[in-house]
Amino acid sequence: MISRLLYSILLVLALPYLLLHLLWRGRRQRGYLSHRGERFGFYVQRSDKPVIWLHAVSVGETRAIVPLVQSLLARYPGYQILLTHTTPTGRDTSQQLFGDTVWRVYLPYDYAFAVGRFLRQFRPALGMLMETEIWPNLIAACRREGVPVMLVNARLSERSARRYRRFAGLTRQSLAGLSAIAAQTAADAERLRALGGQQISVMGNLKFDCLPPPMQLEQGRQWRVAIGEQRPVWLAASTREDEEAIVLDAWQQLQPSPALLIMVPRHPQRFDEVADLLEKRGIRYQRRSSGEPVAAATQVWLGDSMGELFAYYRATDVALIGGSLLPLGGQNPIEAAAVGCPAIIGQHVWNFAEVSRAALVSGAAVQVGNVGELAQAVDRLLHDQTRREQMRLAALAFAQSHQGATARLLELVASYLTMR
Repeated sequence: MISRLLYSILLVLALPYLLLHLLWRGRRQRGYLSHRGERFGFYVQRSDKPVIWLHAVSVGETRAIVPLVQSLLARYPGYQILLTHTTPTGRDTSQQLFGDTVWRVYLPYDYAFAVGRFLRQFRPALGMLMETEIWPNLIAACRREGVPVMLVNARLSERSARRYRRFAGLTRQSLAGLSAIAAQTAADAERLRALGGQQISVMGNLKFDCLPPPMQLEQGRQWRVAIGEQRPVWLAASTREDEEAIVLDAWQQLQPSPALLIMVPRHPQRFDEVADLLEKRGIRYQRRSSGEPVAAATQVWLGDSMGELFAYYRATDVALIGGSLLPLGGQNPIEAAAVGCPAIIGQHVWNFAEVSRAALVSGAAVQVGNVGELAQAVDRLLHDQTRREQMRLAALAFAQSHQGATARLLELVASYLTMR
């Protein structure tokens, strides 16, 4: 059984690796080399107002908290909202979404001295960790300093639960240190409770409350008009390593076809890599970043932009949800559903098992297992307008029926802020 003391010792021993890893990531993404002091608890901001702190690791988590942050800003004008992130893309997304209405810094590595500095610097009245951020030293320090900290929008796949069970004692101690856990689903709550979680309630998924921005919907509509309403369009959204090759194999099975493929890699550092793949295959493509209208001869439009996924969903007839064709755990189909975009998902969806299952049951999505099935599903949906319309309506109903998590979480937040 690993104790927190042993965990802390192992973390100290891992410091050289962490520094090398930071430098290595910085070679591909320069943002990792900025604000390095924050990774170890050194900050310049200090608020005269009480602080509400939310931790959102990267892009997906940051987008998920938009309705929550907007509600907190409106309800608690006397508080400073602080967002912490782990990745530069998460931090950049925060800047795009919230500008100067909130503060943003990197959450320090889980060293006792670093998290102690973080808490002393900001003295948060309440902390919220998004999804599955269980950091033993951070949680212990919050408890010691009297800072209530909650795990919100909490999800835990069976695969992750097995991993945490290997460190049962440390996991139990950390979960017990949380003031509350707001789980996405009953299954998530059950797995967290079995690992030692307490004060658990099921509140739903915050991402259902993220409504498509009207400007992005209009942008997507304009894209589609420019592409041509009669030209079939399909989207490979949030694709990850090696999935683009599978998507292109399926796309080539559709030939000859006038269908335009929009390909949007999940991570911006892979945009050039995917462009190289398209060039090696001799595929005529354009980059979104060029700003030029999609030409009739263009076969693939490379979505090398951040923060426009709703617009891409609006511009397409059917979308593949990436991360699910290979054993990567899948990405979330909620954004596609919110726009009313029929979705195709692969077999590997353990990161979003419950929401993927619900999307399939509702008729908002179909599932495929290999390249051939993907090509068949795309071809069938592109040529069956009636089926697409049925799936579009099912997707909208699915998204709307699961809203309300933000309001439920705000009630829990209010109970802790009132106590202070």
